[in-house]
Amino acid sequence: MNSNNFIKGRGAQQNTPNRFLENSHETRDDFLEFCRLEGEDADKNKTQYIPIFPKTIVNKVNSPDVGMLYSMNPYQGCEHGCIYCYARNTHEFWGYSPGLDFERKILIKKAAPELLEAKLKSKRWEAKTIVLSGNTDCYQPAEKKFGITRACLEIFQKYRHPVGIITKNSLILRDLDILKELAKDRLVGVNVSVTSLSEETRRILEPRTASIKKRLETIRILSENNIPVNAMLAPIIPGINSHEIMNLAKAVSDNGARSFAFTIVRLNGAIGGIFTDWIKKALPDRADKVLHQIEECHGGNLNDSRFGIRSRGEGKIATQIHDLVRLARHTYFKDKSFPKLNHESHLPYKSGQTRLF
Repeated sequence: MNSNNFIKGRGAQQNTPNRFLENSHETRDDFLEFCRLEGEDADKNKTQYIPIFPKTIVNKVNSPDVGMLYSMNPYQGCEHGCIYCYARNTHEFWGYSPGLDFERKILIKKAAPELLEAKLKSKRWEAKTIVLSGNTDCYQPAEKKFGITRACLEIFQKYRHPVGIITKNSLILRDLDILKELAKDRLVGVNVSVTSLSEETRRILEPRTASIKKRLETIRILSENNIPVNAMLAPIIPGINSHEIMNLAKAVSDNGARSFAFTIVRLNGAIGGIFTDWIKKALPDRADKVLHQIEECHGGNLNDSRFGIRSRGEGKIATQIHDLVRLARHTYFKDKSFPKLNHESHLPYKSGQTRLF
């Protein structure tokens, strides 16, 4: 790694221009030189929390290959800083860059619990699993300060409504009390992301996430408390973690995961440029090889937008990955399955209390 120009503790190494804005911000070399001479920081690299006030919180997911019908996100932007994150592009809709802004300008939806409760009480709403973190991690560092995710889980518990969770943060264990109650009625399923067993890889790929040891421990503790866990071995990035598939599958299985899912990385929208800039700074010796192998999985491009194919990839490298995944499932998950959640308990609790008749 070239440490001289690498921003520690962040994934993206630049703020790419927002494609929806007419003007863009540029840090000039003469300004950087001035700051150096004055002994000042040109960029303080601080995280900002910005309240926003949406009118709704539950989103219908129209993509046919995502695996969820509804999602909600207490936070927009994510301090975890995963360099490959597909959600980076959504930060442009809020007027920010998908690069460093995505990690440093976190939008906070304090009204999320109230909006969720109104949705679940609606006469027209029929229970369908709502996934926390369809876009950005609901247990990212901001959750320690604001507690919005916990408040939302309390709403799901109150109305006996099924909820899915996607996270790579061990902070979820703080809410073990609520999760155990939800699990008694098959109302919760957790997806824990584990991208590598190498701490060195984790630190540069996902700089502000929980350690690998913590994530495996999280899977184990959730599983020991009868909370079903699906491991997200995603994304698989050729040349970075593709060689770890069997070891990853064994590790999550040994810790109690009931299933695992995977995707092959695709660098859609602005993420292609952000990732390319990052890998040439973080892994310069491997950069070209990794980029070419990603392109080989997507017909010569860093991205493929075709539903059903975009996250599976095509070609020789993708086929090898799929073969390893099949072998891993047969070897470590042959007699395991992830349970279906309960959609039947919600109706009697629609008013927030049990119906008598």
